[in-house]
Amino acid sequence: MQVEVVRSARRKKTVQARLVSGVLKVSIPDHFSRAEEVDWVEKMAARYRSQALTDGFDLTERALTLARRFELPAPNSITWSDRQKTRWGSCTTDTATIRISSLVANFPDWVLDYVIVHELAHLVEANHSQAFWALVDRYPRSDRARGYLVAKSDGR
Repeated sequence: MQVEVVRSARRKKTVQARLVSGVLKVSIPDHFSRAEEVDWVEKMAARYRSQALTDGFDLTERALTLARRFELPAPNSITWSDRQKTRWGSCTTDTATIRISSLVANFPDWVLDYVIVHELAHLVEANHSQAFWALVDRYPRSDRARGYLVAKSDGR
């Protein structure tokens, strides 16, 4: 991805990024050091790459297919979350709402499927009891996917 950095004397604290004709234009305060510039450009580029992976991907259809296949309830909604940095997914059982970290979009499909099945299982069992793990283990690659996530977790 081509990046153009625009330094602005008017910009005091905020950083902005826009994709214009395939070029990521990152506007930063003029007083930022070179290290701050590099850091922000990396953050903004990562955000846009992540967004490109999740745009157009139908999580709802994927969740409905997995719910049918593994005899689990369907969520009322399932969405990507750019804000989840310490969890791969979350489930609000009261509203049957599932959020999947956009970081998971970079992982193999079978890992994404595992995370979805894990969250769907919470619609039946809100905790991590034996009954919960029995539901999750209906997914044939659950052990392998858990290992993959542990390796990627950085202490999560």
